[in-house]
Amino acid sequence: MSMKKTNKETVGFQAEVKQLLHLMVHSLYSNKEIFLRELISNASDANDKLRFQALGQEDLLEDSPELHISVSVDKGQRLLCVTDNGIGMSRAEITQQLGTIAHSGTTEFLESLSDDQQKDSQLIGQFGVGFYSSFIVAQEVEVVSRKAGLPKSEGVRWTSKGDGEFTVESIVRADRGTSVILKLKADEDEFLDGNRVRNLIREYADHISFPVQMASENDEEGEQQTVNRAKALWTRPRAEIKDDEYVEFYKYISRDLTDPLVWAHNKVEGKREYTSLLYIPAAAPFDLWNREVPRGVKLYIQRVFITDEATQFLPLYLRFVRGIVDSSDLSLNISREMLQQDPNVSAIKTALTKRVLDVLKRLATKEVEKYRSFWEQFGLVLKEGLAEDFNNREKIAGLLRFNTTMSEGAKQDRSLDNYISDSGEKDIIYYICADSASSIRANPHLEIFDDKGVEVLLLSDRIDEWVMQHLPEYKGKSFRDIARGDLDLIGKADAETKTQPSKEQKHFLKRVKRVLRDKVDEVRISYRLKESAACLVLGDQDLGYQMQKLLKATGSEAPESVPSLELNPSHPLVQRLEGEINEEKFDSLAVLLLEEAIIAEGRQLDEPAAFVRRLNRLLINSDDADTQDVD
Repeated sequence: MSMKKTNKETVGFQAEVKQLLHLMVHSLYSNKEIFLRELISNASDANDKLRFQALGQEDLLEDSPELHISVSVDKGQRLLCVTDNGIGMSRAEITQQLGTIAHSGTTEFLESLSDDQQKDSQLIGQFGVGFYSSFIVAQEVEVVSRKAGLPKSEGVRWTSKGDGEFTVESIVRADRGTSVILKLKADEDEFLDGNRVRNLIREYADHISFPVQMASENDEEGEQQTVNRAKALWTRPRAEIKDDEYVEFYKYISRDLTDPLVWAHNKVEGKREYTSLLYIPAAAPFDLWNREVPRGVKLYIQRVFITDEATQFLPLYLRFVRGIVDSSDLSLNISREMLQQDPNVSAIKTALTKRVLDVLKRLATKEVEKYRSFWEQFGLVLKEGLAEDFNNREKIAGLLRFNTTMSEGAKQDRSLDNYISDSGEKDIIYYICADSASSIRANPHLEIFDDKGVEVLLLSDRIDEWVMQHLPEYKGKSFRDIARGDLDLIGKADAETKTQPSKEQKHFLKRVKRVLRDKVDEVRISYRLKESAACLVLGDQDLGYQMQKLLKATGSEAPESVPSLELNPSHPLVQRLEGEINEEKFDSLAVLLLEEAIIAEGRQLDEPAAFVRRLNRLLINSDDADTQDVD
C-alpha cells in the first residue's frame, strides 16, 4: 500500500459519539474481548455484501474472488489488525459510518447506560455501536479501506484516538476491503498473545462461513492458516452441533451478549427445500415497540447472503425472533418486490410461524419458568397476533398468560386452559379491563364474582381491550366483559332474586338522573355490588376507556362513551341519598357518588378539586351545600 496522502482533514464526531467514546475510553469492562467479536462480525458482513453485489457485477471481485478474513498481531509495535477483502468503503462512507452512525441507535444506547458496568457492556452489540468497542483496548484506531469497484487511488484512511475527533485522508490502496488496526494500550498484552487471539476466534467466529486466517507465531514465512471451521453452522447436521455453538451463532447474528432462551433448527426437503435456524431471545431489544424499525431474519439463497432484514418470513407480532433462512427454491437474482410476491415465501412464512408457536407451546408446557421469563419480556407483543393472525388465533390464545382473581398478586400466571379446567362446565370466560394492575383488584364490578367464587381475568395492559375485540371465543367458550351491559352471572337462580324497583326507588332513580343529566345514560339499581355504593356500566357496543386512550394517543377521534350508573340500595350512603330531602345536599351527594365510581375504576376525575370540596363537606356534616359544583 502506498502511503501517499491527499486531502487530509480533521473532523469532529457527532455529539452522541463523543459521549460514547468517552465511555469506551474511561470505563473498564469484564469482557473486553467483545471488540474482537465485533470487528470479525463487521468483516464478515462486508464479505457477505460483496458476495451478494458480485452476483450482478462479477468484476467487483477483481483478482481476488476468494473471500476471507485475516487477523494479525505485531508485538513489537503493539498492533492488532483485522482485515477483510469485502465490499470496502469510500471516503464519504467511512466519514458517515464511523463519524456519525446516524442509524445506529447511539442515543438510545447512552440513555440505557447505568452504573452497572457489566450490564452496560452487554448493550454494546445490541445497539449497533460495536466498532467503538475497539477503544476499550486501543489507544488509537486506524481504518484503511478501498471500496470494491473504485480505482486504487481512491483508498481512504481514518484515524482516531477516541478524543472527540478523527482524521480522514485519501491514499492509494491496492487491495479492496477494509483493515482495522488497533494500537493497543499498555495494559492489554493479552491481545498480543497469538494463542489467546486464536482461542477467541474459535469462540466467536467458528460458525462464520468465511475462513478467518492467522499466521502461526512459529512460522517464519508467516503462512496464513484457517483458525475457524469456515462452514455455515446451519448447514451442518444438528447432531454435530453443540449447544455452545448454537449460542455463539445467536450472539453473532443478533449482536446480543445474552444467551438465547430457546432455538429451533430444521431442514425441510421435498416440495420446498430450505433450512431455518430460529431463536427466541431472553430479553427484549430496546426498540421492540417501534413497529416501523426494519427487522427480520437473515436470508440466504443457496448459502449466498441476501439481506439481514427479511421481514417477509415471519409476521410482525413475532418480530422478536432472530435467526436465518436459507432457501434453495428462490432465485438468486430475485428482487425485493418479487420476493414479497413469490408463493414460496408465503408457504415458508406459514411454516415458520407454526414452528415458532410450537416452540413456544413446548416451552410453556415443559419449561414453565423459562416461559414465564419469555412472557414477561414478549407477552405484550405476542398478544398482537390475535388481531393480525386469524389462522393461528387459537394457538396464540393458548399461549397467553393472565393475572386473574386467583393469581398471587399481579402475576400473569394463569392460562385460558387453567381457567376452563377450574371453572367446570361454565360456557363463559369473564374478564375486566382497567388502566392499572394495582387498582384493578379493588374494582367494584368484581364484588359479586368474589362472593360467588367465580374467576375473572384482570386485564390491565394498554392493548388488552383492543386484543379482546379479536378474541370472541376460545375452545367453544365465549368471553364476557363484566363491566358491560346487564349481568346474569349464574343464570335462572340469580335472575329470580332480581325484583323490579319499587315506586319509591323509581322516583329516587329519576331524581339522581335529573342531577347527573348527560353525565350518565341511565341510573338503575345494581345487582352486582356487595360492598361498594356505586359503579359505572358501559353498554355492550360502547367504546371502552382503554380504546379511547389508544385512539387519542394515535391522533384519532375517540367518541366518548356515556355509561350507566348503578347504585347499591343496601349501602348506607345510597340510603342516605335516598332519604335526603334537601335538594342542594341531594345534588351534591349524587355527584359525589358518580365521582367515587369513576375513581373506583382507576380513572381520573375532570375536576378533582371540586370532588375534594364535596367530600370535605360530607365529612364535617356541613349545613352548606356546594351548589356551584353541580352542572
